[in-house]
Amino acid sequence: MKIKKWLASLGLIGLFAVSSVSAKTDPETDRKSFVDYFKNRHSGVEMSAYMNGAYALNQAAYDEWLSIEEFPPYELALGEGEDIWNTPFANGKTYQDCFDTTPEDGLRAKYPHWDDSRKQVMTLELALNECRSANGEKPFGWKKGKIASLSAYVAFQGRGHAIQVSIPNGDALAAYEMGKEFYYTKRGQLAMSCADCHVYNSGNKVRADMLSPALGHTTHFPVYRSKWGAMGTMHRRYGGCNEQVRARSFKAQGPEYRNLEYFMAYMNNGMETNGPGARK
Repeated sequence: MKIKKWLASLGLIGLFAVSSVSAKTDPETDRKSFVDYFKNRHSGVEMSAYMNGAYALNQAAYDEWLSIEEFPPYELALGEGEDIWNTPFANGKTYQDCFDTTPEDGLRAKYPHWDDSRKQVMTLELALNECRSANGEKPFGWKKGKIASLSAYVAFQGRGHAIQVSIPNGDALAAYEMGKEFYYTKRGQLAMSCADCHVYNSGNKVRADMLSPALGHTTHFPVYRSKWGAMGTMHRRYGGCNEQVRARSFKAQGPEYRNLEYFMAYMNNGMETNGPGARK
């Protein structure tokens, strides 16, 4: 009872309700509670700053990051991604033939979304690789390399477009709930959830690194991480997080991570995309 009262004092009862799907589920209530939590936890941070990750919480780190952005480490990936996007397939078609929106008009911001004909969440990387397969080309690997470069180019061209994830029906709601449950479920030998680091302890440090806030997480992917020395997709990061708490990781672009991305992106509705990003 004491825990319930504590959560209620933070306005988080809806946020932590991760039981089975029911008619009472209201994603928009979840999102508002999520946003309000971070407004209270980091009261001096503007909403628009959260797309900068942990750098939103520390001015010195933010200034250092801005200087890095003058010559961003993802620049080579952008060039590679542009070449891939503009090079026709062997059949003469291009990536643009697979989409009804151009990168400049906000293609990145349209993902993830619910595909009702297939009853699943579609991510940008999944759509890009399916475009390749549909045109007789071998798909790229999911976590890094050319898929990350291609995704980075699409993201960069569409910076500034607002995330607008919708949950159109009960099937989509079920996927949202599975993503939400994944986010708050403790796992691994360390018995930690995604929320343990990025909600409850956002702004705190693990060794020398500040834990980034969950709000804004999906805005800036894919990212170049200094730790990797390369670009990586969001699902590469998910796998790494699972391994850090000594839990088994799931398959990139499997339903677990796609549903997780769907939930996280919904929490970021209304925020602008600013990918690709550069992080430690």
